[in-house]
Amino acid sequence: MSCYDFLVSTMTRQYPRTRLRRLRQASWLRSLVSENRLTVDDLILPIFVHGGDDIQAIDTLPGVFRWPLSQLPTICAQASDAGIKCVALFPCIESRHKDPEGRFSTHRDNILFSAIDTVKRLPLDLGVIADVALDPYTSHGHDGVLNRQGVVDNDRTVAKLCELAVLLCRAGADIIAPSDMQDGRIGSIRLACDQAGYTNQVILSYAVKFCSSFYGPFRDAVGSNQALNSASKSTYQQDPSNQFESAHEVALDLEEGADIVMVKPGMPYQDILYQIASEFKVPTFVYQVSGEYQMFFPNEEALDDANRIAMLMETLVSFKRSGAHAIVSYASLIAANQLR
Repeated sequence: MSCYDFLVSTMTRQYPRTRLRRLRQASWLRSLVSENRLTVDDLILPIFVHGGDDIQAIDTLPGVFRWPLSQLPTICAQASDAGIKCVALFPCIESRHKDPEGRFSTHRDNILFSAIDTVKRLPLDLGVIADVALDPYTSHGHDGVLNRQGVVDNDRTVAKLCELAVLLCRAGADIIAPSDMQDGRIGSIRLACDQAGYTNQVILSYAVKFCSSFYGPFRDAVGSNQALNSASKSTYQQDPSNQFESAHEVALDLEEGADIVMVKPGMPYQDILYQIASEFKVPTFVYQVSGEYQMFFPNEEALDDANRIAMLMETLVSFKRSGAHAIVSYASLIAANQLR
């Protein structure tokens, strides 16, 4: 046998030299070589607060509730016990407090201010993200003040948001999160906070927020769905068909002073999440929105379905794989308990 024939026969007997299954044969080995890992540190829990006395179920979000101030320590303790270190607060405002200008957003009786104060007084060391937006407070359900043509007036809205942002800082919010998608609002809010003495205030910008059909249950939760009716937010939220516009939005918000950026929704826009995380290399969060939660848990029975929970966990890991540093999800408690 020639040397050549010997080499060929040896290589044939050794085929395949590379066996990828070698690193998959034991759970401890799979863990050692895991490229991405979901931990409870990645999870942020959204909490809805309202001014009533009882815990209110949300029909379109099984297992998610509106919490009164008196019971807010209960859900915060559950989050903390599960290892969650940050919550995002969203107010549900009574209809009688709503008007076209969203004036109640800056009223001293705004439930959001009291909710922030309540959480920060708890001995739990929980970070608090506060939403900077007008849609919970406007009678028309839009994220700003409307002009005579019925379109959100960008600059008048930004002025209102600056006032709200400073009040949220004063209330004790660790992170303020403008979610309105108005042009120039990050720079204006940053300047307003600086001038008010909050130079270290963290700003999480909803820099990439698409005009999505996945927000319906959230709007039910905060009471803006009925006010908005069939109106569209397409004049200020991003077109779902656009990709490169997302990078433009992020670049502008970072230049204006944002510390963290958000991509919302999550599952339909993982290509955008990967693009932003890869290109900018800044803290990038993703929001698994209410419609996504509803897909996993359409009813109470689904909350105990092991396969649906496994699907949820797989999706959360995929966000990490796409570059997310943290995930806002209504299923954060479910996921945290699974991880434990």
